[in-house]
Amino acid sequence: MKSNTSSYLVVVVFAAVVALLLMSEAPVSMAATCKATELASCFNAITSSAPPSAACCSKLKEQVPCLCQYVRDPNLAKYVNTANARRVAKTCGVAFPNC
Repeated sequence: MKSNTSSYLVVVVFAAVVALLLMSEAPVSMAATCKATELASCFNAITSSAPPSAACCSKLKEQVPCLCQYVRDPNLAKYVNTANARRVAKTCGVAFPNC
């Protein structure tokens, strides 16, 4: 009987270890939180001819799913739908959306 219990315990522990390994390898997909204030580091580059900072490019890449929302917002469109904003996006390697 003791051998049977030991075998069961080994199988349970093995299954738990495999499950943990699979969960740690699973890709985590996080939706972007659409907050235009996240792009504050891009403000200088968008409103002037200054190059975008690394922080700006990083935030811009995070906010890609939100860009159409920003383009459609009348309060943000005057910043987002400009030649400078397109330049910043291109410099950062972000495709400007066709909304």
